Amino acid sequence: MDIVQGMRYEKTLVVEDSHIASHLGSGGVPVYATPAMVLHMEESSRMAVDPHLPPRHATVGSFIAVHHLAPTPKGMRVRIVAEVVKVEGRLITFKVEAYDEVELVGRADHVRAVVDLDRFGGKIARKLEEMRK
Repeated sequence: MDIVQGMRYEKTLVVEDSHIASHLGSGGVPVYATPAMVLHMEESSRMAVDPHLPPRHATVGSFIAVHHLAPTPKGMRVRIVAEVVKVEGRLITFKVEAYDEVELVGRADHVRAVVDLDRFGGKIARKLEEMRK
């Protein structure tokens, strides 16, 4: 695994209807929703490292602690920055920040686990089989 501290990925987006709290049901106001911000934080973290994994491996989110600090209205641009701060075995810890065009609007500590897709698929298949019993 070729993942080291300091690896980064940046994503920029414009807050659209599909990202706002009133659309997602997480609030009644037309601002960037926390669930959308979490999704973009996880996606940015994944993009920082997944291209550097061995074949048939990926990362999955295992922990996130988010602080949504300020509202961002629909139509405003948001920049998400994810940076690897620690690598311990198969666990990768990220510091993630979200900025709108005015200020820092969110930050998170996020951990992703590296998984072998064949083993992971086997776990899913076993769980589905158990469900069917």
